[in-house]
Amino acid sequence: DQVLSIRAVTEEQVNVLQNISSHNQTVLFKPDSPSHITAKTDVHLYINSGSVKHVTDLLDKHKISYSVLMDNTEELIEQQTRNETTDPRSGSVTSERYLSLEDIYYWMNKTSQEYPEMVKIILIGSSFEKRPLYVLKLSGRRPEVDKAMWMDCGIHAREWISPAFCVFFVKYALTYYNQVSDITSMMNKMDIYVLPVLNPDGYKYSWMSKEIHFLHYFSITRLIVSKQTRMWRKNRSVRENEDCVGVDLNRNFDASWCTAGASSYSCSEIYCGQFPESEPEVTAVAKFLRSHKDTVKLYFSIHSYSQKLLFPYSYTFEQAHNHAELDYLHFNSIISQENFIGGLTSDQCAISLELAKEASQKIRRFYGKQYRYGPGAETIYLAPGGSDDWAYNQGIQYSFTFELQDQGKYGFLLPPSLISSACNEALLAVKSIAARVLQRI
Repeated sequence: DQVLSIRAVTEEQVNVLQNISSHNQTVLFKPDSPSHITAKTDVHLYINSGSVKHVTDLLDKHKISYSVLMDNTEELIEQQTRNETTDPRSGSVTSERYLSLEDIYYWMNKTSQEYPEMVKIILIGSSFEKRPLYVLKLSGRRPEVDKAMWMDCGIHAREWISPAFCVFFVKYALTYYNQVSDITSMMNKMDIYVLPVLNPDGYKYSWMSKEIHFLHYFSITRLIVSKQTRMWRKNRSVRENEDCVGVDLNRNFDASWCTAGASSYSCSEIYCGQFPESEPEVTAVAKFLRSHKDTVKLYFSIHSYSQKLLFPYSYTFEQAHNHAELDYLHFNSIISQENFIGGLTSDQCAISLELAKEASQKIRRFYGKQYRYGPGAETIYLAPGGSDDWAYNQGIQYSFTFELQDQGKYGFLLPPSLISSACNEALLAVKSIAARVLQRI
């Protein structure tokens, strides 16, 4: 199997590439759907080994340029699932390996037992296949407060670095509370709700294996994950009169639901579902946040990949009308009047831009990585029905989506050796934005 980076230049080449990526045993890494392929933008396409020659012949025939990003996908999948112990629940649970769904559930229970005064497990609902949706509530050792932050991970099954970050964040918060000032301030001034896996059915499916080998003489457990399931994105719901399994949960929230940028076709990777909040996972999150919208002031949704810090809106371009000028403003004296820009006031758009820009600059300064920032629709593409836009429309003014490492070298197959760096970059951004929000609320 290979992953190619492909760039179409003409509209004819765009049409050819859209057709190729809709068939031929391929999976789009970037963008999410053939409909999002445009001229002069890089397309990352996973191709089954049996189709590589056919696809490259088509690309050559139509003079579409491409290069090989990855030709060792099976090795990368094996690295992601490898556990260098005989006990899958031993060893590091943060930055050395990816955790299966069962290991994440185990870790959550263990963490709540180790920090009973700071961690509470909340069951907010269940998935289509009846797996529990557990949220960890983190609190400092202090009286009750009236402010909170929400973070969800794993809404798309194949984005394994996302749940890894939620685990990393919780571990960091509990370990460095009362030792590091910024995380201590966050824990003392806000409750922090963390949903490590919003899409447990899809995540479980992405770990499904063909076979398991126990190599006792090396003390290694090898889980051979099927490459067909590893790239799964949606949840696993099955509905009557639908051709395919699953809904894109980040197109199922009631925020300009199923308009341009989503699909009503059940086999699409961006299928919006039968109606807003049709999926139990989305219903559970929406119900919880509605009941806590007076206290939740800050919302993060963690995704991968492409290294971006995004804020509303993703379902319309309208708020981008003054985006260019906002980028040059000195934010201590920005905009004295409230002019609405696609639902975001210019003040609010400028503040979101300021927070994302500062976080991006810090990542570049400390880690040398480039993270683009801006409104979702303008920075990536139209994506209606997203959780961050929905959260903002509920009154959670500070709403962000992070796209973590990398920019395509490994994509969704980010090796375990890079978990730590990806998580540290995201952690810096979360702490930077949270500190600024706490100054404002």
